[in-house]
Amino acid sequence: MEPPEFLRFQHVVHAVARAKTATVPTERMYSMSLGSRQGNAHLHWHLAPMPPGVPSHLQQFHAVMAENGILAVNNHSQATLAREIRRQVQI
Repeated sequence: MEPPEFLRFQHVVHAVARAKTATVPTERMYSMSLGSRQGNAHLHWHLAPMPPGVPSHLQQFHAVMAENGILAVNNHSQATLAREIRRQVQI
């Protein structure tokens, strides 16, 4: 990305992170950029809110690794949460 595109993208990532923080209890927000030019070239961010009270040794990469467990969330709950976050986004 050229700098203006990257900065605009980062502005959106920041707005979504703030919206998530306003929607779910969050002690800190982890932001991860993943992507590759090989194969299916793409760029995306993961925003992972860390709830209050999680011990430090269970945070960072440990918290986002599927082998350490995943939250079972049904489609209805996920759609409701997405709507709540969308309402909070201020771009």
